[in-house]
Amino acid sequence: MTEPMDPEVERQLGVDLFNEVWALMENPARTADEDLRMIHSAHASRLHWEQVGGPEHRARGEWQCSRMYAVLGRAEPSQYHAERCLSICQENGIGDWDLAFAYEALARASKVAGDAAEQARWLSLAREATASVADDDDREAVEQDLADL
Repeated sequence: MTEPMDPEVERQLGVDLFNEVWALMENPARTADEDLRMIHSAHASRLHWEQVGGPEHRARGEWQCSRMYAVLGRAEPSQYHAERCLSICQENGIGDWDLAFAYEALARASKVAGDAAEQARWLSLAREATASVADDDDREAVEQDLADL
């Protein structure tokens, strides 16, 4: 076992890797090597948040893994991480935009899998949860992601 990492360094790595994954997901001209980097960076970010974050950070890390796999067109791992995101939210009483995004991730994974019925079911739950998001900006962010589903 290695020496524990400084918590602030580990937190910053989680942030930086999360942001790198987001930038890669938004790049329509990603190379195959960048796709692989995106996969490893998403999981590394999630691992760092496991060490220094709370359950909401773990849920967000699972959400990003799910989203990243959806962007890559890989339904099974997208579904797996979306289910983990929802499970973490439910087990820890996490609601608001985290819960709405968990349902969004499940709808998106279902879309990638070509399962229109499940996509519609999860999309309905996402919209219902979005109505309860307290912050206007957070609600708008969820609504924007739901719009392309």
